[in-house]
Amino acid sequence: MKLEEYLESLPQDIMSGQNVQLSDDALRDIFRFVELDKDDIFYHLGCGDGRGVSIAAEEFNAKKSIGIDTDEKKIATAKKKTSKNTEFICKDVIDSEISEATVILFWFTEDEIISKMMPKFKQLKKGCKIVTLWGPLPECMPDKVRFPFIINQTPLKQAKDLKEQLLAVFGVKCVDFVTAWEHAERYTKAIELHNSQNNRFVTIIQSLVIWINAKNLGVACGDEMPESIRTYIGILKNFFGIEVEHLLK
Repeated sequence: MKLEEYLESLPQDIMSGQNVQLSDDALRDIFRFVELDKDDIFYHLGCGDGRGVSIAAEEFNAKKSIGIDTDEKKIATAKKKTSKNTEFICKDVIDSEISEATVILFWFTEDEIISKMMPKFKQLKKGCKIVTLWGPLPECMPDKVRFPFIINQTPLKQAKDLKEQLLAVFGVKCVDFVTAWEHAERYTKAIELHNSQNNRFVTIIQSLVIWINAKNLGVACGDEMPESIRTYIGILKNFFGIEVEHLLK
């Protein structure tokens, strides 16, 4: 089974991110990273149960903290915990008004949503910080990185190409196995999996994806495949029936 087929076989709610959430500590790390304070108007796009909105308001004293999500049950749960300076809106983020935001947390993986949000992001007031996970906004250079958290600040800066973007995210001249593994592990720790026993499996897949992308873009260190990469490719194929070598161009 190819990696893409395996991912497609997972439950749709997991693939859409509904069952994957950031821990409270990860949310606090994001707010410290973005330097959220009393002068900020914070928007969490895809806020789920609203924990991030509440933490931003109660612990970081955001002037205003707004959560937007299409899940009626989660918004209803969030509204029960409404505190000072918080607001929860049940609406599609694509149709939402976000022009007053100074800080936005945006963790979506669907290309359609991202592409439709980009015009909105480009029109935001100067200095607005958009926090994403894993990668920056499409074709944009990150302004600040503490992987897996990435800040793009308006006006958005155009990247020359994917190579420039990738090396800026990882902060290296080339990507080796250690870099790929360390960054994959940071991502796994940041998200809250329902079954923590899957953490290592997710880290293996993510590290292979990072290295393979780097190899295909010509920014992997060295010409040969590292032994560790070869080993993990073999583990996925022999023990899980998942094939990834076809991703190498």
